[in-house]
Amino acid sequence: MKNTILSLFLFLCMSVQAQSFDLKFDHYSMVVLDLSKTGDFYADILGLKEIPHPSNAEGFRWFSVHGNSQLHLIKKETISGERNKSAHLCLATNNLYQLIEHLKQKDVPFWDWAGTKYAITDREDGVQQIYLQDPEGNWIEINTAKHL
Repeated sequence: MKNTILSLFLFLCMSVQAQSFDLKFDHYSMVVLDLSKTGDFYADILGLKEIPHPSNAEGFRWFSVHGNSQLHLIKKETISGERNKSAHLCLATNNLYQLIEHLKQKDVPFWDWAGTKYAITDREDGVQQIYLQDPEGNWIEINTAKHL
């Protein structure tokens, strides 16, 4: 009986420790060389709303993505590493075809996952996606995934 009670107590303690932390996405940071040109791309081409840096520090441009999620651009003098499509910012939209027309009007190329220019990837789960690059070569996925 004591072993059963002890086992139950240990199980309950472990269950309490295995709680959910209810994590939410807060922001994605990107290091850039040309803060003005790259920041203007996110504001003018993707239509993200620029928000102030909390300390008004130089070398930063922050953007609101949706709700409380943000994109932070951080100016540095050098950037190391290759820009690989697998490392990308992903944004979702309900208006993919409207965005595609906007990109075409602004002469901003996009690709499907396989690399075909001006093509759309149709995933097996029904989500469509395109990939584009900002002026510094950072990859951005835009897809039609549904979010609450």
